[in-house]
Amino acid sequence: MDETDTGAETDVLIPGARDVRGTLDGPEAPDVLVVACPPHPQHGGSRTDRRLRAVADALADRDVGCLRIDYGDWDEGYGEREDVRNALRWASDRAETVACFGFSFGASQAILASASVETPVACVSALAPAATIAPELDVADAVRSLDEAVPLQVVYGTRDETADWQPVRDAAAERGADLVEWSADHFFVGQEAKVATDVVDFIEENT
Repeated sequence: MDETDTGAETDVLIPGARDVRGTLDGPEAPDVLVVACPPHPQHGGSRTDRRLRAVADALADRDVGCLRIDYGDWDEGYGEREDVRNALRWASDRAETVACFGFSFGASQAILASASVETPVACVSALAPAATIAPELDVADAVRSLDEAVPLQVVYGTRDETADWQPVRDAAAERGADLVEWSADHFFVGQEAKVATDVVDFIEENT
């Protein structure tokens, strides 16, 4: 694993069969480290996404670390799930407590990976998750299989016509998850900092 310090940020290479890179924000040796998953890479999603950066900045303000990742080469969602699992494993070697956050495709991956990785995940926050990203990657089912001891937050915009978020919201409601409703479309334009506060409040309460 290579690390390159760039001041407040550190670039890292996540071990695994795929080329997965990330940016580590916040304190040098955090007690809590959040893995942040970007939106769909084929639609320009990356670790520089402004919603991920807003969450990373809000976490850093509270001395919590954040690992924003880029996925490896496109693999229909399956390889990307393993990328997130590897990032969670990497984070668990460096912090006492690990949480997971994602936006859009990344929100779906945060749920899918957290429900299937052997590494303990303290909590999961999903912003505008899509219900299905591949035939065998059903996010609502992953919500149901997520360990009941793992707190889950689903944040969604009532005007979101991009992601099929309702099945995830409904499955999350069944398990008593923290549901946060915004009058917003899929992208939360101009509301990133306020949404980040909701996410970080949840993570802080559950780590």
